[in-house]
Amino acid sequence: MPIYLFENKKTLEVKEVVQPMNDEHTYSENGVAWQRIYTVPQAGIDTKIDPWSSKSFVEKTRDKGTLGSLFDRAKELGLKRADKNGGVDPLAAASKQKREDSINMAKKQNNEAIKAHNQKLRKQKQR
Repeated sequence: MPIYLFENKKTLEVKEVVQPMNDEHTYSENGVAWQRIYTVPQAGIDTKIDPWSSKSFVEKTRDKGTLGSLFDRAKELGLKRADKNGGVDPLAAASKQKREDSINMAKKQNNEAIKAHNQKLRKQKQR
């Protein structure tokens, strides 16, 4: 149901009121009638995003909403990709694999550096 804004003209307090579209849009509290505030409709015309296109995602989400809403939209698209791929989002799976490969490479490099350091220490002790 749509949300309508009403203002108390005495206190200037504004409230959001959920009302069915076909109802008369009036609101009163403690016998005081509040005045409706008219705003620009928040309807989207072009809301379809190709879940496979990073370019489409960037174009459609640029300068729109918060970081949280961006994450929510990305999750929705991931769910659409997963629905078409047996429950697995191939982009998320590839990203996860890339991250795991990067972590494993860093671990390997760290272990090699530790091993080289320990060998160097052993040589120094032998002198």
